[in-house]
Amino acid sequence: MRPALAAWLVLSLLGGTGAEGMCGKPPEPPTRSVPAPQLSPEERLSPHMPESLRCDACHAIAFQIEEQLRKAEGKMGKKALKESDYIEVLERTCSQDWDSYGVLELDGEKRLSGPGLSRQQSLSVMVSGGPWPNRLSKMCHSYVGEQGEAQIYGAHRRGPAALLQLLCHGDKGPCAGRKDGGPEPPKALQNEL
Repeated sequence: MRPALAAWLVLSLLGGTGAEGMCGKPPEPPTRSVPAPQLSPEERLSPHMPESLRCDACHAIAFQIEEQLRKAEGKMGKKALKESDYIEVLERTCSQDWDSYGVLELDGEKRLSGPGLSRQQSLSVMVSGGPWPNRLSKMCHSYVGEQGEAQIYGAHRRGPAALLQLLCHGDKGPCAGRKDGGPEPPKALQNEL
């Protein structure tokens, strides 16, 4: 075994293969540049969620509501929560810090990113913080106010799809008429068709 190892070492040194890699400077890793998404004035400054991101925001909110209600029920042995309990869970959910959400650009399109949102890219820059947590909190409180705690909890009890339908995909929901939950084409293009 030793003669074979010695022969390989001598041949590799004489042949030059691997000698530069061992004795010289290590090779530089390839570099990639990924720019941060360029946000419009509305996306940077408005207190409201931009129209193009409302469907993604709704999915994030439905995910968080579903998760928090499921956890609360788990503590009760999967039993239905009392009204006071689910009202408290919904208030706490909407008032959470939402800091794990932000905006990134995928294939030239701005998308909201974070827990419960499926469109992620391994090499992208997410802009988080800033106005996004406050916008998500406001939207969450708005959904609870519009739909009511009992209706939201009832949809949760029927399953995640029912909650998504109630909040996001109903007639007036931000994802209404969209198959993939993604942004609709601009309204000017819709009118031209």
